Amino acid sequence: MSGYKKIGVDVGGTFTDFVLVDEERRVIFTGKQLTSASNPGIAICEGVERIATKSGLRIDQLSGIVHGTTLVTNTIIERNGAMVGLITTRGFRDVLEVGHEMRYDLYDLFIEKPEPLVPRERRLTVTERIDRDGDVLKTLNENEVICAGKELVDQGVDVIAICFINAYLNPEHEMRAVELLNKHFPNMPITASTVVVPEIREYERACTVTANAYVLPRMRGYISDLEQKLVDMGLNGPLNVMLSGGGIAALDVAQESPIQMIESGPAAGAISGAYYGKITSSDAVIAFDMGGTTAKMCLIEDGEPEHSNSFEAGRVKRFYNGSGIPLKVPVIDLIEIGAGGGSIAYIDAMRLMKVGPASAGSEPGPVCYGRGGEAPTVTDADLLLGYLSPDYFLGGEMVLDIDLVKSAVEKKLAEHTGLSVTEAASGIHAIVNNNMAAVTRRYIAEKGRDPRRYTLVATGGAGPVHAYGLAKQLRLGRIICPLGAGVSSALGFLIAAPATDRVNSYVRRVDDLDPAIVNEFYSKMENSAITALLEAGADGDAITVNKRVEMRYVGQGFEIDVALPDGPFGDDLTELLNEAFLERYDELFGRRISDVPVEAITWRLTASGSAPHLTLNFDGQEIDKGNAKKGMRDVYFPETGYMPCAVYSRYGLSAGDGIKGPAIVEERESTVVAGPDTTLRVDDYLNLIIDIHYD
Repeated sequence: MSGYKKIGVDVGGTFTDFVLVDEERRVIFTGKQLTSASNPGIAICEGVERIATKSGLRIDQLSGIVHGTTLVTNTIIERNGAMVGLITTRGFRDVLEVGHEMRYDLYDLFIEKPEPLVPRERRLTVTERIDRDGDVLKTLNENEVICAGKELVDQGVDVIAICFINAYLNPEHEMRAVELLNKHFPNMPITASTVVVPEIREYERACTVTANAYVLPRMRGYISDLEQKLVDMGLNGPLNVMLSGGGIAALDVAQESPIQMIESGPAAGAISGAYYGKITSSDAVIAFDMGGTTAKMCLIEDGEPEHSNSFEAGRVKRFYNGSGIPLKVPVIDLIEIGAGGGSIAYIDAMRLMKVGPASAGSEPGPVCYGRGGEAPTVTDADLLLGYLSPDYFLGGEMVLDIDLVKSAVEKKLAEHTGLSVTEAASGIHAIVNNNMAAVTRRYIAEKGRDPRRYTLVATGGAGPVHAYGLAKQLRLGRIICPLGAGVSSALGFLIAAPATDRVNSYVRRVDDLDPAIVNEFYSKMENSAITALLEAGADGDAITVNKRVEMRYVGQGFEIDVALPDGPFGDDLTELLNEAFLERYDELFGRRISDVPVEAITWRLTASGSAPHLTLNFDGQEIDKGNAKKGMRDVYFPETGYMPCAVYSRYGLSAGDGIKGPAIVEERESTVVAGPDTTLRVDDYLNLIIDIHYD
């Protein structure tokens, strides 16, 4: 670990964040750069060069870069991806529109469904059929595949996706179709469902492979261009990526299955939140990461974020399950809301003030940036309320224009509502906090948890500014704000372990399972996963494997996740699975039904390497011990209005220091806001611990 010199890069909608860890000198450097929306690689390269220079390192001395981006999810949400053609089994052309034949809102007479990523004219069918057991019913008509490919090429598609019925049981036809298309159309990118998501449920599998195709050309071009730029700058180490499940992977994953990166940035924020929960001995944590465009919340129990095997992208209605595109992708289970520093405030048709989800982004950005933005945002409101300093944004690199903000709030909001400028700004801050609190309450309630037992770990550029208001809404007693919170997601890339997931759907009643078949496909999954981890730089001696299976009672429509022992499995497999299922079912639902047959649906494997054990020493932040208090300024709190508030430099605070609220604590990438009913202290890791004292 003495040679560990890596940079974590998190590309957000407004800012790109950087963290450089040099374990040899035991220092950490942080940085922030406005995202170059048209070409994110520009900001990445500029930021990498800048932070390396700041640390005194050359680019060729770095041992690698770990990267995450919102480019995948933004491409799907904004619908500006590739022109995709889909080849599927005859008779299943309309699976993307038929879906589950269910309404996500029974009482909405004008229900809007998400538009398929591939319109009907670019969905073609061919003769072939695999049955439910994986046997060939109809052989693949190879001439039809070639003709379908030619028709799609003539239509001008950028990429072709293939999804055949029951191919997860037998990929023979899909692989042959890929072979034929590669031969006849060698420059056309091809993606097959059994490579991206080899599991049951046709609708989800079709949605996932088409979404992968939709972002594939853009991600391939972006990654290739970025890699070449970094190599030209002198980078010798690998460029790795973070997957949505929280694992670090080699670059080829982003180039072949970029859909696995759809939540890479938020996943890093959750990992960072889990890390700070561990080092502060907080068993129950809400990881709250609020950036310029979105806010993310994730529940952490005993140091581990919760995971899910599915994700819904591009929802038509934010809070409605089923209103988006269902993807079968391993993800850290979190919620995301369009609430960030760049979220725009506006007056709706009912003359009510609303905030978000539309964002000013980085171009033009909030009004206070002075880059042409005209719509007031959350950051503008925070500036007017005294939470942000106009002279110390990004450590003074960007001066904020408060007069522009006053004029914009007056013109766009105050004149239409009869509110003063201060009341309008306070309303923006309160609305965005209420929006986040409402979503978090619902998320926690769905998990059957009590929010009051949780500690809030606040990260992201806007997270520490809004953590106090959010915690008050949720009646939380403690907030943890790490040093460098504004770039904490980028740090998450550097403390995450290499990890990868494999899946195989093999549907059988438990009493009909053949242990030899189960052992065979688990062996293949394990070998594939370990190979991928070794390519990502994992230590082969430190790789661990976790096995799970999704099971249900025969006749049920949904499964539960059941943990499995290492194996290999023997003749007692049926007994083992039955008992494991009944225990898990009883744990979740409080009952055991032992006289109904059970079936196994999907078998999963997660392989993980060891995570880096970093020593967080922020000497690289030019700590100035003993010069903490910067002065006073008037700050607005709902209970008191404007009141004098002490302003502190984060870099002047030492472990053991205590402060009585109200207080503003500034650092380069974020600002901590604590109200009059708080006390603050600095722990041994330089985390700022804020305790809220309720009456």
